[in-house]
Amino acid sequence: MEGKARNHRDYVRHYRFRKKMIHLEQILLLFILLGLWEGAARIGWLNDFIFSSPSRIVRCAVDMASDGTLFIHIGTTLLETVASFLIVTVIGILAAILLWMFRSLSEVLEPYLVMLNSLPKSALAPVLIVWLGNNTKTIIVAAVSVAIFGSIITLYTSFREIDPNKIKLIQVLGGNRLQIMTKVLLPGSIPTVISNMKVNIGLCLVGVIIGEFLASKQGLGYLIIYGSQVFKMDWVMMSIVILCIVAMCLYKLVNILEKLYRKRM
Repeated sequence: MEGKARNHRDYVRHYRFRKKMIHLEQILLLFILLGLWEGAARIGWLNDFIFSSPSRIVRCAVDMASDGTLFIHIGTTLLETVASFLIVTVIGILAAILLWMFRSLSEVLEPYLVMLNSLPKSALAPVLIVWLGNNTKTIIVAAVSVAIFGSIITLYTSFREIDPNKIKLIQVLGGNRLQIMTKVLLPGSIPTVISNMKVNIGLCLVGVIIGEFLASKQGLGYLIIYGSQVFKMDWVMMSIVILCIVAMCLYKLVNILEKLYRKRM
């Protein structure tokens, strides 16, 4: 027993050391890439007017943060992304449950869901602006349209692949569809729901940026499109870098949710 316990401690120690090394290597790689970018801009290998540089991006961010405008743009994009993400999550789960409960409805709607999921959502943006106006509502609807159809298809497919023996057991014991859904369907699909949320948080951010390109006066998407129009490329590159950081943070938050769920299991 002592040998097994020692082996387990060695394994845990090795695993933690390996995770720390991976994080250090990731940070080192980031600094190397930033250093190469800065060096290439300073010696003229890259046109710093077009590609900017890390130092210029930092100065630009500090200048915009000093008067609070940067935080307004970041907050706007975050609010729209979180709102659209919550809408996609709720509607996706409810729609998938509805399709699972009514098979005939799913057979009718499935090809249309596939078609709508394949449709380039940027093509809908001008229609949404005419329909809803140039406002936040349009941006959120545009973001929802990017993720919702794929979310419904993924969740519905997961519901259909639930072990039929578990469903038969509930039926044999006299359970109804509601009990099957609450005791088997939803608990068995939580890993898929969380994985789907990881995908949707990124898609909603993409949809928000598409909407802000066309129907916004605030947000990181607005900064990108306005900066490119007036040749303020530092704004553009700064917004892109911030978007990368925001996307990573949002993904990490969903990842934390997944870890909390696994600890409870």
